[in-house]
Amino acid sequence: MRAVFFMDGDEADERYSISEWSLDANTEGPGAHAHPDDHIFYVLEGTVSLHIEGKREDTPHGSYAVIPGGVSHDFSNHGAEACRFISINAPAGFEAMMPQLVKWFADNPLGDAAPR
Repeated sequence: MRAVFFMDGDEADERYSISEWSLDANTEGPGAHAHPDDHIFYVLEGTVSLHIEGKREDTPHGSYAVIPGGVSHDFSNHGAEACRFISINAPAGFEAMMPQLVKWFADNPLGDAAPR
């Protein structure tokens, strides 16, 4: 999994952050989690499998999803090609967690996604 932040809270007066995420083919995501900020995911390439409150939905290129703050969610790539998506988080603040997340993922590498 890779992430690139294009705009953080400092640049957006703490209203939002914008990042691009990518997952290789057949890759699990970070695991179910929730945080107070809202997410808007827009799929740029491939298909992102979104897990929102325990329900899985494949979200193909050109689709978007809104995940309200506090809602349990996860994402993964069960497809045969890489996927990429834009994440808009509102309000900002999610990006401040990146140093802790980098360490967590170093200690807990992503696994292969389960077959469909």
